[in-house]
Amino acid sequence: MKLPELKIGPYVARVPLIQGGMSIRVSTSALAIPVAECGGIGTIGGSALPVAELQEDIRKAKAGTDGVIAVNIMYAMKNFHNLVMGSIEAGADMIITGAGFSRDIFKIGRAHNIPIVSIVSSPAFARLAEKLGAAAIVVEAAEAGGHLGTDKPLREIFPGIREVISKVPLIAAGGIINGFEMGEMMDKYGADGVQIASRFVLSDECSVSQEFKETYLKAHKEDIIEVQSPVGMTGRAIKTPFIKKMQMGEDVAAKECKFKCLKKCSYKYCINDRLMASCTGDVDNGLVFCGANTYRMNEILPVKEIFRRFVRDAESVYRENK
Repeated sequence: MKLPELKIGPYVARVPLIQGGMSIRVSTSALAIPVAECGGIGTIGGSALPVAELQEDIRKAKAGTDGVIAVNIMYAMKNFHNLVMGSIEAGADMIITGAGFSRDIFKIGRAHNIPIVSIVSSPAFARLAEKLGAAAIVVEAAEAGGHLGTDKPLREIFPGIREVISKVPLIAAGGIINGFEMGEMMDKYGADGVQIASRFVLSDECSVSQEFKETYLKAHKEDIIEVQSPVGMTGRAIKTPFIKKMQMGEDVAAKECKFKCLKKCSYKYCINDRLMASCTGDVDNGLVFCGANTYRMNEILPVKEIFRRFVRDAESVYRENK
């Protein structure tokens, strides 16, 4: 059976798939454009970018496609408000936000007529987001990459949130790497769509270094671990030499704070420096965030082919269970 469209505010994605926003400079316009062209929602990771750089990339994305372009911004960022306002000014279609919960973001959304999508991990926050005006809600579970809001798996937390959300689209996220899982979440669990991030790292169009992609391809299940982020949250990453140093108790703290990017920071290490190191090829000294099922992915594909396989396989499951 053909997958339904995903409508968020005035925007319609013909494929109910949101490409997760990965920072820093992992999901840029280079990835968001082909995702939007394939009928999904392309997302630029806006956290920790200079506002001017983010605006330039949004404008590039909007010029490159008639599809839907979102920007993901962590509430944990010190300049969260400036990043949001800069994204709106540059023409982003919607704002996706998590890593903390902002009430004021919904006021901004109403004032500027832009949909706000909340990333949550519990029924209480999902209910609050819908009440305050979220245009859609992403349920992100423990299998996700990057910063985690729960230690509970997707199939455990999704049903309880589905029970309390009825007015806006509910999106499943965390560990989904193929269309069969997408179809399962939509058919069996009642998701209106899915958000997928790690699978798009292994795309031709993702602009991270080849070394970053090779780290994904070489990862085994035991290499994917939880780490403590200076943001104050648990994160999921691949065990690189940098992480091994931390585990052995070596001092990996930055000598000075160059970016002052977070509202709260433990200064255990500079997450900005470590994410950028891996992104540009210095994986040994970098932090490589990834989803729990990254070890199950074994090839780099064009975005168009990733979409073709996702839609084909999701529709086969969706049809079989109807």
